[in-house]
Amino acid sequence: MASPAIGSERARATRSGLRTLVLLNVAGGVAVLGSYAACLAAHPAPGDFWGGVPEGLRGVYTLNMFLAAAGYLAFTFFVAFRLPPSDARGRPGLGTFNALYALILVPSALWMPLTFAMLEAPSAELWWIIRLVLAAVGVGSVGMLAALIAARPGAPRLAHALAVAGAVPFCVQTALLDAVIWTAYFPA
Repeated sequence: MASPAIGSERARATRSGLRTLVLLNVAGGVAVLGSYAACLAAHPAPGDFWGGVPEGLRGVYTLNMFLAAAGYLAFTFFVAFRLPPSDARGRPGLGTFNALYALILVPSALWMPLTFAMLEAPSAELWWIIRLVLAAVGVGSVGMLAALIAARPGAPRLAHALAVAGAVPFCVQTALLDAVIWTAYFPA
């Protein structure tokens, strides 16, 4: 049986972790969406951001973007409201998930401005930075999927199943479509 002091300390840590989760998602979401809006509005030919991705693949991207966004909401709901407490059995806790959100959101906010800069003044160094940024997001999303699988909640399990299922198209978007396919077609 845990002492009241330990229970109180865990409750404080959980509240702090949830505040961090909210802050990361609000600030990170505004930064990502704001960077997209600003760059697309400022560039004279927003279609240039597709690089050389063929028209046939753009539909796959668009569909998966919606699935990835819905998946993000599903796994964020799980992390915020259904995540079991971390314990000695190796379940990831809020700290792990917050680190993964940071790894996803910070580089995601950098991608569009870096790509804008690349379109304006291409350079080999900038191209490598863009690739590293996209790789970081992909690693973060695969880490998110792995952490979600490892969370192993008790009943009810629906939120967990939806979180894991939602993380799959998010991984496809970030780790495959963006980090691998988009970079292969972008005219660097």
